[in-house]
Amino acid sequence: MKAKIKEISEELKLVISGKTFDALLPPLLFAIVNGSYQLTVASILAIALAVLLGIIRWTRKQPLRYAVGGLLGVIVASGIAYFSNNAANYYLPKLATSALLVVAALVSLSLGKPMAALTSHLTRGWDLDWYWRKDVKPAYQEVTVLWFLFFLMRLVLQVILFKRGDIIELAWTNTLLGLPFTIAGLILSYLYGIWRLRNLKGPSVEEHREGKLQPWEGQTRGF
Repeated sequence: MKAKIKEISEELKLVISGKTFDALLPPLLFAIVNGSYQLTVASILAIALAVLLGIIRWTRKQPLRYAVGGLLGVIVASGIAYFSNNAANYYLPKLATSALLVVAALVSLSLGKPMAALTSHLTRGWDLDWYWRKDVKPAYQEVTVLWFLFFLMRLVLQVILFKRGDIIELAWTNTLLGLPFTIAGLILSYLYGIWRLRNLKGPSVEEHREGKLQPWEGQTRGF
């Protein structure tokens, strides 16, 4: 059991690296401050926090990609909210992202190139033709279906809360359905994916690369 927990932890570190909270804290601050002060104050403080987080990462010589991504996201979102004079519009970019993920997952399934396989390929650099094998591909198709359902559920909730205009609910929903649900989803995807690959009885990445013949050991780690 300990070995499996360690394995999952190491796999998550591979997929989720860096300081993802840099992209999560400014939107939460925006929602909290906006509840008590003006939209302008909320926007300025959210941007200031994003800048501060970037400076902290830079001084500690840590990766800046999440801090920079968070800063750009906050600037764009704050600009939309400020110029439209509607705090709820701060979350329009997140709605657009959710909608894009729904479409991307659906299109990838329609084209027979599941998003889970493409994501794994970009993350791990494994041979792309391995993913398209008949004794491998179904695992990635099924995981992509699960991703599609999650993205769709998140989009529906975001749209409902956006129409209500409740900034605090939007903030917490986007936060909880962001990193926490992403981690849970990745863990479930990994466990299901490894189990499904084992049942499909295809070769591992290395066995496929080396052209080994059956019987195969199969993929025992990494999805």
